[in-house]
Amino acid sequence: MSAPTKDLAAGTWVIDPAHSALEFSVRHLMVSKVRGRFTDFGGTLVVHPDGTADADVQFQVASVTTDNAQRDGHLATADFFDAANYPVATFTARGFRPAGSEFEVTGDFTIRGTTRPVTLDVEFLGSGPGMTDAPVAGFTATATINRRDFGITTDIPMADGGAVVGDKIALTLDVEVGLQA
Repeated sequence: MSAPTKDLAAGTWVIDPAHSALEFSVRHLMVSKVRGRFTDFGGTLVVHPDGTADADVQFQVASVTTDNAQRDGHLATADFFDAANYPVATFTARGFRPAGSEFEVTGDFTIRGTTRPVTLDVEFLGSGPGMTDAPVAGFTATATINRRDFGITTDIPMADGGAVVGDKIALTLDVEVGLQA
């Protein structure tokens, strides 16, 4: 990674879940979007002395919430995330490259035991001293994936055509990371 690491000290930067969010949205009934988030997640950004970096993020799929208990329960079943058999989803960065004033991160995204390459568009929000004067940094990463690519193929057709749940899932990861001592 070149763009933001010039502003970050070498070391392990850990996601602060209290100041971060992993969210998604998907079309519903062909007319609106349902938004949700995962509440149990974590990860690291390791910045190497040469300015390269590695990143890993993992989340517990059963921590999904859309603020609707019935829907959240259905999302955890084999129809969608199959949390009983595949409790953790992961993203492991394989490459960072500048993209205009920001950068892209390509990595392996695994859901339901299926791994596919995904490229995140990342905005570096800056860095500075945190509440305890330890360094912190912020990023927003976005991508759109197709749920079918990850084995989430449940279809609930509508009588007039279309489906209850769309195929495209918009992902947004807003993270604050702190440098570990």
